Amino acid sequence: MSKLLLLLLVVLAAWWLVKGFRRNGAAKGAPEAAPEQMVTCNHCGLYLPRGEAISEGDKFFCCDEHRRLAA
Repeated sequence: MSKLLLLLLVVLAAWWLVKGFRRNGAAKGAPEAAPEQMVTCNHCGLYLPRGEAISEGDKFFCCDEHRRLAA
């Protein structure tokens, strides 16, 4: 009887450890990307990510039409 109880305790301890490792691994996950700098359209004032903006010199625009209108 004591061997069965010991085996049950070992199985429960192993299950608890595996469950803990899975929870910690999932919580970490991939690091979040750094937020992208926001810029304003020089024509209409719309805020948009710098990667999506059209730039001309030090000015940024939300679309090609606004870039042309500013020229």
